[in-house]
Amino acid sequence: MNQPTLYQRWQRLSAAVLRVFHVYAGWLVSISWKRFVVYAIALMIGVNILQDLPPFTWRISSTITPDEVFEPAEPEPPAPPAPSAEARRAAKPLLKSDKPIHYEITIDENGVKVQPRKAKSGASAPDAAASSAESADDDNTEVDPDLPSISIKLPKEAKSAEVKRAIEEAKSGIEQALEAAAEAAKTSAHEAAVEARRAAREAQRQPRRHTTVVHLGDFLVKLAFFFALGSALIKVTYKGRLQAEVKAAQATETAEAESLKRQVVEARMAAMQAQVEPHFLFNTLASIDHLIETDPPRASQMQKNLIALLRASMPTMREANASGVRDLGRELAVIKPYLEILKVRMEERLMTSIDVPEGLLSAEFPPMMMQSLVENAIKHGLEPKAEGGMLTVKAEINHGKLAVTVADTGLGFGRAATGGTGVGLANIRERLMLLYGAKASVTVSENQPSGTKVTITVPYRSRGHDSDDKQGASI
Repeated sequence: MNQPTLYQRWQRLSAAVLRVFHVYAGWLVSISWKRFVVYAIALMIGVNILQDLPPFTWRISSTITPDEVFEPAEPEPPAPPAPSAEARRAAKPLLKSDKPIHYEITIDENGVKVQPRKAKSGASAPDAAASSAESADDDNTEVDPDLPSISIKLPKEAKSAEVKRAIEEAKSGIEQALEAAAEAAKTSAHEAAVEARRAAREAQRQPRRHTTVVHLGDFLVKLAFFFALGSALIKVTYKGRLQAEVKAAQATETAEAESLKRQVVEARMAAMQAQVEPHFLFNTLASIDHLIETDPPRASQMQKNLIALLRASMPTMREANASGVRDLGRELAVIKPYLEILKVRMEERLMTSIDVPEGLLSAEFPPMMMQSLVENAIKHGLEPKAEGGMLTVKAEINHGKLAVTVADTGLGFGRAATGGTGVGLANIRERLMLLYGAKASVTVSENQPSGTKVTITVPYRSRGHDSDDKQGASI
């Protein structure tokens, strides 16, 4: 029951092959092209050596005995039959030579002599024929010892008829001698051929050693060539894949880091907001309680502004975490009741001016940034100043970007006893960098005739907003 199935075995094998492929492809990518060429050449040389070694090539030796030879023995050729006398007369000359053969016949008182003569090297064929009529002592001819000669002695009283008969007998004897020499030559040639055939058959009957070579490695060279070619393709394609994976991992890591930074900044802003709002809420409630006894109408108005402020600011953090931006009208819906409450507390010491065109209320703007700038301007600029001053909120389009400015005529940046540490502005800069990169900026400058002016510039984008947003912006 615990044995793996065929499908599981196939999966394990596929996973192992895939791991080996990735390891080999990674090694190919890690080496240079020069080393790859050396590797391919070494591979081809190694395969050429390997194909001649076992188990790709081996030799099989065997001994063949005479019993295993089934070749039929060739019959010996029969001896040529002796020709008849008539055939011999009709036949062509039995003795052939590349040189002319001449016989010299000499008749004198001693008898008849028939001697073969051969011409000297300097004598031509006509000269040799003429010399046959001369005597045997001529300097141009000499006796040929290889041919037979005949000598016939005549009686002293011999007649011419007898001499002719003797010459005929000499001619017949010469022909018989030539035929005998030819027959002897044929017989010796036949015997030599028979002896050669007999020796060949004896050699075939001897045991012979036979070696068979079996080649199974002929395909290795082609396989190595295609393997090297495939490795080159893997090196080219897999490198691009690795680079893409590295870039994707870097992009993911960067996105995660930016997301983490954004969450940290949002957490800082939420913590700062959580620290500011309770103090403001407690102070506002205390002011309402005091005005209820001294000036109930103003207390009622302050209570309405507080309700509007809470209604507009409660969903701020939730929407900021979801989308990262809100429209400018929602931010003004928080700023306006906040300033009205502060006017009740500071009375004639605080004057406000909001200059935001109606067409810019739908523009995108990061949440809580404007509120943070307004709180800093009042807390560190206008509230410490005895006579107070003017707070101005302005929005305009500058070079295709939305510029929101919060200016005050207070003591100036860093001059109040309650001067901040600049953490709020640092958080704003960090949030703008995460949201817009280099397309957004924060500028802090001196305001005229006194105070501080802070401008936030972001890319201009319009957002659609519903009637509730408009209503909130008009409160």
